[in-house]
Amino acid sequence: MTKFEALGLEKSLLDAVSDLGFESPSEVQEKAIPILLESETDLVALAQTGTGKTAAFGFPLIQKIDSNSRTTQGLILSPTRELCLQITNELQLYSKYERNISVVAIYGGASITEQAKQIKRGAQIVVATPGRMKDMISRGLVDITKIDYCVLDEADEMLNMGFFEDIQDILSNTPDDKSTWLFSATMPKEVAIIAKKFMHAPQEITVGTKNSGAATVQHEYYVVSGRDRYPALKRLADTNPDIFSVVFCRTKRDTQKVAEKLIEDGYNAGALHGDLSQNQRDLVMNAFRKKQIQMLVATDVAARGIDVDDITHVINYQLPDEIETYTHRSGRTGRAGKSGISMVIVTRSELRKIKSIENIIKQEFIQKDIPTGMEICEIQLYHLANKIKETKINNEVDPFLPAINDVLKGIDRDELIKKIVSVEFTRFYNYYNKTKDLNASQTGSQESGRAQSSFSGNGSVRYFINVGERDGYDWMSLKDFLRDTVGLGKDDIYKVDVKDSFSFFNTDAEVTEQILATFNEFKVDGRFVNVEISNNPGGAGGSGGGKRRGKGSKDKKKHRKGSKNEDKGRSKGRDRSQGKSPNSGNRRTRKKKGDFF
Repeated sequence: MTKFEALGLEKSLLDAVSDLGFESPSEVQEKAIPILLESETDLVALAQTGTGKTAAFGFPLIQKIDSNSRTTQGLILSPTRELCLQITNELQLYSKYERNISVVAIYGGASITEQAKQIKRGAQIVVATPGRMKDMISRGLVDITKIDYCVLDEADEMLNMGFFEDIQDILSNTPDDKSTWLFSATMPKEVAIIAKKFMHAPQEITVGTKNSGAATVQHEYYVVSGRDRYPALKRLADTNPDIFSVVFCRTKRDTQKVAEKLIEDGYNAGALHGDLSQNQRDLVMNAFRKKQIQMLVATDVAARGIDVDDITHVINYQLPDEIETYTHRSGRTGRAGKSGISMVIVTRSELRKIKSIENIIKQEFIQKDIPTGMEICEIQLYHLANKIKETKINNEVDPFLPAINDVLKGIDRDELIKKIVSVEFTRFYNYYNKTKDLNASQTGSQESGRAQSSFSGNGSVRYFINVGERDGYDWMSLKDFLRDTVGLGKDDIYKVDVKDSFSFFNTDAEVTEQILATFNEFKVDGRFVNVEISNNPGGAGGSGGGKRRGKGSKDKKKHRKGSKNEDKGRSKGRDRSQGKSPNSGNRRTRKKKGDFF
C-alpha cells in the first residue's frame, strides 16, 4: 500500500497520482486530505507556497463532488489569473479518470459571456479570481447559493491585494452550511477576520511554524550603499552562472529600469509589473516558465500567483514594507523539497528590518559579502571549465574537424586551453578589473566634498525640492510621493518640511546618489521636479513636520541666494501648456508676517 492509498483516495484519483509521478504526499497533503475526506468540516491550513496545497484540497474536492449533478458544487477563489488557470489545469489532471467532472476558470481579461456559457453548460467546480466572480454574481451569470464547498487559496495574498470586501461579498452569497477550506502562507488579521466571520469551528493544521519561512530556503543579506544596488545585483548574478531567479522591486519604475539594465548587460531578463497588458504579461510568463528568461524582475503585486518550479534564487532588490510580503517572496524558491536561496540587498539603515524579519520567520539570515571582481572572474572560469568537461560531443561536427585542425595547427595543448577559456574570462576580466569593493561598512564612513555641509552628525542628508503646498502637498503626501518615486521604505524619508512653493526632507547619506539620480530630468505632468542637496543641514522637525511658524529659516535663505542662477539654468523646463515655468516654485514669494521662513 502506497502512502497516497493510505490517505483514503479512490482508485480513479490514485491512477491520476500515478500518472503524475507523485510518489509520496507532502506534509500538507498528508495532514489535510484525511481530515477533508473523513467529515464535512471547515479547515484552516497554514503552509508555504510550493508545498503542494493544490493537491491537498483538490483531491478531496474531486472525490466529494457529485459528478451526476451539473450544478456548481465547489468554488475556489485564487488571487491571480495565472494561479486560477494553474489550479484549473491541475484539477483537470487529477480528475482525468473521473467521468463528467467539469472544471471552469473564471478570471478578468477574457470574455465574460463565454465564461458564463461554460458555467451554464454544467461546471461542478469553478475556479475564480475575486473581482471577476463578484462581477458575474452582480450580473446574475453564476449561482453559488447552493455550493457545498468553498476554497480560499493563497488567502493572505488575496487580502493583501485589496480583495477583502470582494471576498466578504462573495462569501455572503454562499450557504451557511457549506464547508470552507482556507489555505494561506501567513495569518494576518484580515485572514483571521474572514475565518471568524465565515467559518464554523474550523480545524487547523500548520506545516512548519505559523508565519515562518520555508526550511528549504537559506536567507542571506548583503550590505551596500544605496547607489550600489544594481552593481551588487549584477555581481550576485555573475557569481551564480546558472541562476534562475525572481528579482523583486518596490515600484513599477524600478522594475522596468532594472530589467532594462540587465538586458543591456547581456542577461535574459524580463519585467513584470502592472503597466503590462495581459498579452504582454502572458508572453513574459511563458518565456519565464520555459526558462527563456533567466531573471524575472517583478513587483509584488504582479508576481502574486506565480507558481514556477526550479527557481534557484529570490533576490530582494529592495525589502518590502510588510514582513508577510517577504515571506511570500522567499516562498518562490525552495519548493517541492528542493533548496533555494533568498538574497536581500540592504543599506545600513535597513539592517533593523532584517532582525524584524528573523523574529517573524523564525530563521536567521546569513550576512555575506558581495564578491570582488576577481572572485567573479575565478567563479566564471571554473564554471566554463566544468561546462566544457560536461558537454556531450556532437558527432555532427566531425566533417568540419579537418578544416578546424588546419586552422589550429601548431598550437600546443596548454596554449589551446588558455585561448578557449580566455574567450569568456577576458570578457569578465575587462569588466571587473580594478572595480571597487561594494560592501558597505556597517559602522558608517566619513563623507566629504561639496555635500559635506548637508550631512548631520548621524549621516543624514538634507534636500531641497521645488514642490510645496501650492502643488497640493502636505508633509504626508510629499513623503509618500518621494518614497514611491525613489523606491524607499516608509522610514527612509524623514524631517519633511513643506513650504508654500518648495520643501525640504532628509534621508540617510547612503541613498543620496539614488535620490539625485532618480530626479535627474524628472517630470510630473510636463514639469521638471528638481531635487538638490541643501546647503544647510537644518531639519529640526520629526518624521513628519508640516508647515511651521516662527522666525526665519536658514534653509530658504541659503537657496534663495542662488535661486536666480538656478532658475536661469533650468529654463529648458518651461511648461508652455500651463503658461508658466514648471520651476516657478523656486521664484521669490512675498514673505508673510510670522512665516517660519
